[in-house]
Amino acid sequence: MTTLETPVRRTVTMSDRYATFMSRHASLVPTFAAIVILIVLLIGAQVRFDNFLTPRNMSALLLDNAYLLVLAVGLTLVIVTGGIDLSVGSVMAFTGILCASLLSSGLPAYLAIPITLLGGAVIGLLIGVLVQFFNVQPFIASLAGLFLARGLAFVVSLSSIRVEDPAVLWLQRTRFTIGEWYITPTGIIALSVVGLGFFVMQWTRFGRTIYAIGGAEQSARLMGLKVGRTKVVVYVISGLCGGLAGLLLTAYSGAGYPRNGIGTELDAIAAVVIGGTLLTGGTGYVLGSLVGVLVYGTIKKLISFMGAEQAWMQIIIGGILLVFIVVQRVIVARSQRRT
Repeated sequence: MTTLETPVRRTVTMSDRYATFMSRHASLVPTFAAIVILIVLLIGAQVRFDNFLTPRNMSALLLDNAYLLVLAVGLTLVIVTGGIDLSVGSVMAFTGILCASLLSSGLPAYLAIPITLLGGAVIGLLIGVLVQFFNVQPFIASLAGLFLARGLAFVVSLSSIRVEDPAVLWLQRTRFTIGEWYITPTGIIALSVVGLGFFVMQWTRFGRTIYAIGGAEQSARLMGLKVGRTKVVVYVISGLCGGLAGLLLTAYSGAGYPRNGIGTELDAIAAVVIGGTLLTGGTGYVLGSLVGVLVYGTIKKLISFMGAEQAWMQIIIGGILLVFIVVQRVIVARSQRRT
């Protein structure tokens, strides 16, 4: 005689749900780690300095890093495709000094600003054309763009040019306050770029094409996606973000300087990687890059509070970056084993 046994239901615990979630969303691990690091940094800074987490200090965090945030958004799109753009720091310097020079020569802001943005976009277009149509490696193509932009910056002027145009200075000096919190137009522009980038990456065909190219470019071609056009446009967007960052930095400092932005491209790349974007492409989040910039800015501000040498900034960021690269390699290895 055969008896049927009632199957025993296994209780699903929170740890099981967590493990299932993380297995399905392994790419989010670096972003979660960046959020944890940011929270730990803020709590530790508040414990060490009682006045660190003040509204004014936190508002200044966005104000001081608005230009870096804009660069990070453009770089996120490029890196997700599997590319890289080393020119953004030099583009920022070139467009910044170009804007200052045009304004000082009497050109009105409503003409100088579009020309500034166009200058960044053109350099991005040149890099995109080299990558897509001449099969130049992104590293080499963007390195050429770096030297081109930096050379153009020195052609415009060898010295600093002061900005006195009220429209540009308004971007930095205006404060929209809520209690003790404040935000400037530069901060609003930076957050708007983040919001636009997030929307494009998550809810548009263009964004899905970017992810498809980074995941498997040949497969994207076989699916009929416009790979060539998308890759060129991504570099144009990165150049445009470099031009906008140049405008924000010029408004922030009140002057254009041809030596601005030296090494800033590495800071932006570090922020993007810390935010969870894989250098191999295919995975990345604009909001994660926002977190990465906040981590970078918090460390910079914390070092300033401590009165330590700025060299520690590079050491700490380098250490965090190494950890995140190792985490990324583990994620890639696990995904390859699943396939």
